[in-house]
Amino acid sequence: MMWRLYLLAKLSVMLSFCCFSLYAQQAKIKIDPDRVIDQVDPLIYGSFVEHLGRCIYGGIYEPGSPLADEDGLRQDVLQAVRELGVTILRYPGGNFVSNYHWLDGVGPERKPRLDLAWHVLEPNTFGTNEFMKFIRKVGAEPYFTVNMGTGTIEEAQWWVEYTNVKEGPYYAELRKQHGFPEPYGITFWSLGNEMDGFWQLGHLNAEDYAKKAREAAKLMKATDPSIRLIAAGSSDFRPGADPQHWNRVVLEELKDYVDYIALHMYVGNPDDNYYNFVATPLEMERRTQIVKGLIQQVLWGSRRDRPIYIAWDEYNVWYRARAGEALRGRRALEERYNLEDALVIAGFLNGFIRNADVVKMANLAQLVNVIAPIFTNEQGMFKQTIYYPFQLFARNAHGVALDAFVDGPTYDTEEFFVGLGERTTKLENVPYLDVSVVYDPESGRIVINVVNRHRDQTLTTELVAQEGRFQGPFEVYEVNGPDIKAENDFGVERVKTVRKPDVQVSSARFTYAFPPHSFTQLIGRLVR
Repeated sequence: MMWRLYLLAKLSVMLSFCCFSLYAQQAKIKIDPDRVIDQVDPLIYGSFVEHLGRCIYGGIYEPGSPLADEDGLRQDVLQAVRELGVTILRYPGGNFVSNYHWLDGVGPERKPRLDLAWHVLEPNTFGTNEFMKFIRKVGAEPYFTVNMGTGTIEEAQWWVEYTNVKEGPYYAELRKQHGFPEPYGITFWSLGNEMDGFWQLGHLNAEDYAKKAREAAKLMKATDPSIRLIAAGSSDFRPGADPQHWNRVVLEELKDYVDYIALHMYVGNPDDNYYNFVATPLEMERRTQIVKGLIQQVLWGSRRDRPIYIAWDEYNVWYRARAGEALRGRRALEERYNLEDALVIAGFLNGFIRNADVVKMANLAQLVNVIAPIFTNEQGMFKQTIYYPFQLFARNAHGVALDAFVDGPTYDTEEFFVGLGERTTKLENVPYLDVSVVYDPESGRIVINVVNRHRDQTLTTELVAQEGRFQGPFEVYEVNGPDIKAENDFGVERVKTVRKPDVQVSSARFTYAFPPHSFTQLIGRLVR
């Protein structure tokens, strides 16, 4: 008798576990085309080019290489950047810009300088005009950052004159003498880089930075009133730092001049905790909401009739190449990425879309070799794992962001460091399914982006149109690999985008099984 009771009890436990496991794998995504967040700005699909390591020299620019064109630009890199779909490129830094004097990099005589930020000799053979040649060949928007460290406000004004004024004043005529008769019309200008950081050359406190940036803004706007300015928001989240004080002071002082405030965030997985790591983009969203509140507070009662937006103009995974010799020299910051890193980048992009009402620009740092989706050597290049989710978003996720309802299993993280040197955080109720939805009301085209954070389980999910119906075929693209540590290399592509079989659907709901550790993009129509 006892033996039978034991078997029954054991069977009951097994059935309960199986039912729980089955239940835990179910999820639901509800999509209402009326729940519009805002237009997704194409500028969230930006990147960043800095004079650092092999990003420029040996990356995008390699005169004398059999792979380079007549301007010294690597043709294989140009093609990879075009295919990536980058919309805007920030230049020339980064920490580098706080001791960069743009006049050293134009004209026939270039002045080599010691790069004090990254401890190498900067030859200045690549500068403003070379960058603009690159920009025109890849079809991206230029975004310049002025030197608010060792530079002067007058120097910033001169640069706007050189690039944007057709003729007449000295620096416009100097550009013409250098062989570029037409102005570039550069719209986006950042007032310095990470000026709150103690590591920044010419570091200032919030009050002093705001005063200097305000006066630079006056001169720059007087030179070309059409430009749009980005204030340097806080990037210092170390224990004891007060990032919100910095942001509040900067917004108060610059609210009549700037169009964006820039935020930076790098995340990592030094403790090799997968679930903590893939949740890190949610901390970006938390910081976004805090700064969004500050913007609303500062603009309350203001005479300004235009909003101020957020530009996440530096973000990426960066923790391996962040100490010792990996920070210096021509091979600095050469991070190699794996599948879990790619899932984090997809999570960032989902987060930008979910905050489309306030996040109107983002720049993956950086573009080539240096913490980058493209990696080169003298013979060729390969696409790192993070290339593929970014490419899918940049190519396809255009329209309005919808506020999708996601119901499914969740988990809590441990207390952990989001980035090296930062304060710790703990995240609760992290959804295994991370979702964003982009919709075109006119055509009905819908793009559903889904990261399955679960390391081991497929999540079978019901997708429900709360108004109208889905109409297929739905194209399905998946970024995945054999395991979460899978990397790419020269001639080896273990993580990439794979076109899966289309999903045929013509109803208000359908089911899709999202594989473990994957990013999936579904593209179809939602008709009303």
